[in-house]
Amino acid sequence: MELKKNVFIIGSKGIPAKYGGFETFVENLTLKRQNNSIQYYVACMGKDNKEFEHNNAKCFNIKVPNIGPAKAVYYDIMALKRSISYIKEHNIKNATIYILACRIGPFIGHYKKKLKKLQAKLYVNPDGHEWKRAKWNGAIKKYWKLSEKLMVKHADLLICDSINIEKYIKKDYKKYKPRTNFIAYGSDVEKSTLNDDDEKLVDWYNKNKIKPKEYYLLVGRFVPENNYETMITEYMKSQSTKDFVLITNVEENKFYETLKEKTLFYKDPRIKFVGTVYDKQLLKKIRENAYGYIHGHEVGGTNPSLLEALATTDLNLLLDVGFNKEVGKDAAFYWDKEDGNLSRLLNELDNMNEQQIQDYSKKAKERIKTAYSWEKIIQEYEIIL
Repeated sequence: MELKKNVFIIGSKGIPAKYGGFETFVENLTLKRQNNSIQYYVACMGKDNKEFEHNNAKCFNIKVPNIGPAKAVYYDIMALKRSISYIKEHNIKNATIYILACRIGPFIGHYKKKLKKLQAKLYVNPDGHEWKRAKWNGAIKKYWKLSEKLMVKHADLLICDSINIEKYIKKDYKKYKPRTNFIAYGSDVEKSTLNDDDEKLVDWYNKNKIKPKEYYLLVGRFVPENNYETMITEYMKSQSTKDFVLITNVEENKFYETLKEKTLFYKDPRIKFVGTVYDKQLLKKIRENAYGYIHGHEVGGTNPSLLEALATTDLNLLLDVGFNKEVGKDAAFYWDKEDGNLSRLLNELDNMNEQQIQDYSKKAKERIKTAYSWEKIIQEYEIIL
């Protein structure tokens, strides 16, 4: 009889997934499980300490006080403590703790000793370059870099969702001889369940004065390192007759006000900030009906919103960095933020014929099917967990 594997997942906000990359990953990993000898335990950020089941995974809430940037660090530590207690109490022999992101490096050495005693393995997903994000001040950036270093040092295995991140880990932390494995993030190419005349969709278009196939789209977190300023400035420079629709949360955001002053985008009627869309099928349909997708993410590994764009949108215009090129390959177009070629690219793509558009659309979907399907990703995970 095969020994049951017990995998504790820490670092996502939890399941059921509402939004976010790690949350969607954990949702799919548990929902589409192929190997019944794996028992998942998932830490969830909650308002209480309840335990519940979802997708046959045992989930446990961690009540987290609102303490600013330290909230995520506190959450990961409490989830790790709870997992260790559970392993002890239930005398679990075959346990793996899988921590998503490198937030608790300064504390991990202490817990690694406890895990060793319990013969439990520590796996880590290093995520992207958190220490490069513009939103952090110098002291916090230093903390993230140190934290990453210590997580790499103590991990039994680092699961990188980007080839570029794996190369970086191997090169920058060579002295620790890190053991790494590349497993991408997943996506699906199933069409939205909504029809073109669905009331929800039509209302959304009418409310925002947008027409199908008459807009370029962007979906992502509203942070400076995603290059909003470059994309907006370049769009305003272009002669495109289409709208630029930005699905992102700008409420009470200082960056939004700064961007307004710098670019004067509100004077260009094509630039449309439309808030957030949490309805998954509606968002998928909006992606499918876009003329093109513009992606400016520069920091991080395989970006979920990029995979979703390739899976749904015909033309994809990606910032020319290693992370994006390894995903898009020849199924996308690339722009450089230094030489202002995004505006030229927009002018060119506005005049593409239907056959060319469909060729790129087909290539993008194939890219997802062959390299990024959830079935493939889950199979790879179940081999190494």
